Amino acid sequence: QVQLVESGGGLVQPGGSLRLSCAASTTSGRIRRINNMGWYRQAPGKERELVADIVSGGSPYYADSVKGRFTISRDVAANTVDLQMNTLKPEDTAVYYCKADVTVVSGIIYDNEFWGQGTQVTVSS
Repeated sequence: QVQLVESGGGLVQPGGSLRLSCAASTTSGRIRRINNMGWYRQAPGKERELVADIVSGGSPYYADSVKGRFTISRDVAANTVDLQMNTLKPEDTAVYYCKADVTVVSGIIYDNEFWGQGTQVTVSS
């Protein structure tokens, strides 16, 4: 199994910044490759939505609502992904989840998607 551990959430005023981090590790087997890592968010009463993701060797994708304000970055060797969030707005308030599509070697080789536990981001004055 793969664990994704997120950090960096919190309370910030409108216009402020936060940086989220996510690190992948295994409880059994080993990570052969992480094909895609990204961040989703879910606000109260709303569906979970993709915020940004990045495929290994590819260009990042951003939701229109965060373009120009958020930056996703990935350290392939360290199996981590960060989300730098600037000029935060109250509508960015949500639980942010890290997601990774992973090829795992554990007796067999298999692909699966894994999710973090979520970290709360609150933008309020």
